[in-house]
Amino acid sequence: MRILGIDPGLRTTGFGVIEADGPRLRYVASGTIRTVNEKRPDDPTLPHQGNLPARIKLLFEGVCEVAQTYQPDVASLEIVFVNVDPQATLMLGQARGACLAALVSSGLPVAEYTALQMKKAVAGHGRANKAQIQEMTRRLLNLSGLPGTDAADALGLAIMHAHAGQAMARLAEATPLQRRTHALFKGGRSY
Repeated sequence: MRILGIDPGLRTTGFGVIEADGPRLRYVASGTIRTVNEKRPDDPTLPHQGNLPARIKLLFEGVCEVAQTYQPDVASLEIVFVNVDPQATLMLGQARGACLAALVSSGLPVAEYTALQMKKAVAGHGRANKAQIQEMTRRLLNLSGLPGTDAADALGLAIMHAHAGQAMARLAEATPLQRRTHALFKGGRSY
């Protein structure tokens, strides 16, 4: 099974593609989709930082291109949680929405995982830092060097799905998972 992991971000969205054959994992590709150029803000190929619609369009097209290029069977996307800054959270949610729409329009089933779940699956604990995720993805996929931080997170999401996706699908088949229709917000969190 070929799995595409996506770590959404408005400036930089990471992607990682792996193949899973049972417990064996094989690296296919990874990289980033950038929506602004910090080194050359006058670069005409990328929209300026204030042009949100153009950046969302660039994300959508970039994820569609990655899906078309690598032909994954399934996608794994990070769930975004509320940050301290509500405006940044809203903008990140829009970037995530663009990625999700691109994956669905590419005909891919999408599994969603939290950063905590991914960190536990890859590094063994939920408070792993970026360097630990980079090192563990390098080790798990036998890479010659460290992937970038965003690409490592995306590869981690793909690894998470490779390990847990089948078990979660079997669980869903055995007992239908249903969304709660009452008390959607408890303690500020939805479930």
